[in-house]
Amino acid sequence: MALNTLLARHARYRADHLAVVFEGTRLTWSEFNRRVNRLANALGALGLEKDDKLAMVVDNSLEMLEIYQAVAKTGIVVVPLSPLLRGDGLISLMNDADARALITMDRMVEHIAPVREKLAIPDDRFILIDGDRPGWRDYHALTAVAPDSEPAAAAVATDDVFNIIYSSGTTGQPKGIVHTHGIREAYCTGFTASYRIHPESVILHSGSLVFNGSFLTLMPHFYTGCSYVLMPAFDADEMIRLMAAEGVTHVMTVPSQIIALLERADFDEAHLGSLEMICSVGAPLHLEHKQELNRRLPNRFYELYGLTEGFVTILDRDDAQDKTGSVGVPPPLYEMRIVDDIGDDVPPGTVGEIVGRGPITMPGYYKRPDLTAQAIKDGWLYSGDLGYVDDDGFLYLVDRKKDLIISGGVNVYPRDIEEVAVQHPAVVDVAVFGAPDDRWGESPVAAVRLSDPAVTADDLRDWINDRVSARYQKVREVLVRDDFPLSVAGKTLRRVIKADYLEESE
Repeated sequence: MALNTLLARHARYRADHLAVVFEGTRLTWSEFNRRVNRLANALGALGLEKDDKLAMVVDNSLEMLEIYQAVAKTGIVVVPLSPLLRGDGLISLMNDADARALITMDRMVEHIAPVREKLAIPDDRFILIDGDRPGWRDYHALTAVAPDSEPAAAAVATDDVFNIIYSSGTTGQPKGIVHTHGIREAYCTGFTASYRIHPESVILHSGSLVFNGSFLTLMPHFYTGCSYVLMPAFDADEMIRLMAAEGVTHVMTVPSQIIALLERADFDEAHLGSLEMICSVGAPLHLEHKQELNRRLPNRFYELYGLTEGFVTILDRDDAQDKTGSVGVPPPLYEMRIVDDIGDDVPPGTVGEIVGRGPITMPGYYKRPDLTAQAIKDGWLYSGDLGYVDDDGFLYLVDRKKDLIISGGVNVYPRDIEEVAVQHPAVVDVAVFGAPDDRWGESPVAAVRLSDPAVTADDLRDWINDRVSARYQKVREVLVRDDFPLSVAGKTLRRVIKADYLEESE
């Protein structure tokens, strides 16, 4: 008895309660369950069985929600992949995952067709959720003829794999992170409690459902039987309109989305009185933005620091004012340590690597015991992130180890400089990185987005350098950018900004 029981349970006991809203479609739990059953039975008719891998390259849609529920019922393993992937990237990930079927969209066909013969997927298992093309199965035609009765019960256990999610691949080959049914059950119960989600909650999600951060509210939706409003993609004005119109209580965001929302005058308590939680995840939210959010929507802000591999801390709404610069503490059943380079614990106030463990820690990377052994040592997950705890045990992030700038032999943390730069009234967002320097080895460079075009890069550089706390934190250059490159999850891609800068400098 695991995740495969939840949807049928809600269809029976909350049959007429609103389950899902997507654009013009509104489905009750009984209606949604019938759609999911048709998909589950259609996949079975194609020969897919428990533990088979189903790759999915789909934008936010009702079909994506149906797929997540259908695999929960059947024990099929879902492999969600970014629609930004192309060519060899698609081949390597689908083959690495041992995909035996693919569900995708019409606009991806031009990228998949040239490499289709390199995939170990039978010809009759290439499925489109939209469009009608020769050689592709029609998702809706398949489900239309499938029964809406409950699929044959699969013997799904908590240790069975629910999904494989590939890391962003910022260094080397992306790694397949395995989540079991038991881990997703821990998402259900743990984040329901942490975010005070209840059966009458209304959750809105505007980010990509490929991103693991979406499961922080998607699984509590599965668990509680509350309502879930899904947007096709993030749009700040439409998100504010929907939150007001649907009486939304809970939203999960990334920092770039919060920054965009804060630029709207109606993102405030007067317009969004139903909102009980707005959580930031995926990257640190700058202190200036946290403080503004707390002013606009008091007693609603949460922040989660975490890894897809399976460790989190949460800054609760009740701590968000007194511990604004922190990312909180481990939830119940989780443990955290801060360690030095040889793995020994360091005292409060001392920077070290963040390591942790808890009920959502992955069993490992798919087919990579070597990489698993590097990430998990004696049951502790090593994050690769640097931070420290205060005397109360609250965690403060410093930076990623790989983003550390070493200038003249001194460790320089980009986040420290970013927190200064973002205080300038014209700075909307900032990303600091290290660039090669003949004298110092590396020097900080700041890329910024500005709200006032009259502010020059040189003036802003001088403003920042007058306010940083040490000489080695002074930025060599400020780059003004109209936009920052974002991942499918909405994270700012600092490495891409740096690579573009280095290419331009050659």
